[in-house]
Amino acid sequence: MRRIQFFDTTLRDGEQTPGVNFNTKEKVQIALQLEKWGIDTIEAGFPVTSQGDFEAVQAISRAATKMTVAGLARCQKKDIDRAYEALQEAKFPQIHVFLATSDIHMKDKLKMTKDEVLASIKEHVSYARTLFEKVQFSPEDASRSDKNFLLEAVQTAIDAGATIINVPDTVGYSNPKEYGAIFAFLISNIKSDQEIIFSSHCHDDLGMATANALAAIENGANRVEGAINGIGERAGNTALEEVAIALHIRKDFYQCETGIVLNETKRTSDIVSRLSGMVVPRNKAIVGGNAYAHESGIHQDGVLKNPETYEIITPQLVGVQTNSLPLGKLSGRHAFRTKIEELGYTISDDEVKKLFKRFKDLADKKKQVTDEDLIALIDDQVRSEEEVCHLESVQLQYVSNGHQGAIVSIEDEKGEKSIASAIGSGSIQAIYNSIDQVFKQHPTLTNFEMNALTSGEDAQAEVRVTIEDEVTHEQVNGVGIDFDVLQASAKAYVQASSILKSKGAKS
Repeated sequence: MRRIQFFDTTLRDGEQTPGVNFNTKEKVQIALQLEKWGIDTIEAGFPVTSQGDFEAVQAISRAATKMTVAGLARCQKKDIDRAYEALQEAKFPQIHVFLATSDIHMKDKLKMTKDEVLASIKEHVSYARTLFEKVQFSPEDASRSDKNFLLEAVQTAIDAGATIINVPDTVGYSNPKEYGAIFAFLISNIKSDQEIIFSSHCHDDLGMATANALAAIENGANRVEGAINGIGERAGNTALEEVAIALHIRKDFYQCETGIVLNETKRTSDIVSRLSGMVVPRNKAIVGGNAYAHESGIHQDGVLKNPETYEIITPQLVGVQTNSLPLGKLSGRHAFRTKIEELGYTISDDEVKKLFKRFKDLADKKKQVTDEDLIALIDDQVRSEEEVCHLESVQLQYVSNGHQGAIVSIEDEKGEKSIASAIGSGSIQAIYNSIDQVFKQHPTLTNFEMNALTSGEDAQAEVRVTIEDEVTHEQVNGVGIDFDVLQASAKAYVQASSILKSKGAKS
């Protein structure tokens, strides 16, 4: 059977999702889980774009032991040099160079002729090849490019030293028949003395990203690019978990195998969902909450008699377990650390010490601490360490049929406290107005979501907010977790406001 490589761009293209912003520690955590899941290559970032991206690629290069670590670069020497510098410590480094080849991109974005584009590809892929053994080239917007010029661009890249050709459906324009035909055309017409790996990269603007990726595999692609949970620009990327399970379940049709560890799928999805702030829809294929649920009487009857009547995927295949190790206030540090590791987290002894204390405080309030509680606890700890400011207290005055009042106290990194008060039509509005006064900024609240982490009266509330800067229109996320929904709402808004403030200070 052919082996299909998996190239993950959750930390690069996925982070381009509006409002998604991973810090370096979160990126390393995700990267290590992706390595455990079986990813062949991780696109760790775009090093030239910012110091933060550069440092994240460096950190992942140090941490990864089995997978290839790639950095993105435009056809510019400064991009290639910066990627080379960031990937110095990678065990298996790779560079991913791209340049658009569609008429609309060349004319309106690049302001370049076809000859200029070909010359740039030759120059920069050749230069990249002097620094990297593995060079991947992408003709951006390939699906809207003239096929003969596309072939010429790809051949130019191969002649210059590229051994991996990625064919992006950059704007999700293509369909399976058309996209598959592009691969068949390129593979049958390129000339090379060495093996060339062809890769898909699809966006989901028309809802066909996974179907297009599978069509590419049917037509000779040996690598698929995408992101966990399908996050990414606009409607997102190919959801890699969908491709992995499709290739496994329909091995009879595709005749392909992968290195993906399937029972790590749900854990990988959960980590990315929580750290990105992108909640997985309940009806999402493979990893959604309803993926293995049956409400119809006919379906329930069939599943009870034989699960295969309505389940083509067993929950256990993707890591949805029916049993668990319950933790409570009598649980010890060893059981706690074991559970953390089972959930896919790698943490230091100092972090275990801090988290265990918070776990004990939580266990005093709950009869049983669930996996969801623990994941929230870990992620809240990671985020709190990155916060410039944190919420110290909230005081409310509630009046029925009237304006509500709030007083908030916020402490900065120097230990200095700021107190402000405000009114609002509701309690949350009053709290947020007070927080705005402390930070002296007036962002727009573009999203507010509240969920119970578990069921029952002792469930913790998780609040996620997205706010937008009034001047730059940059969006940032905040997450707050607490038994009290108002306290959780305040924590989330303080976190987002703190991030927005720090970004403004740096600019």
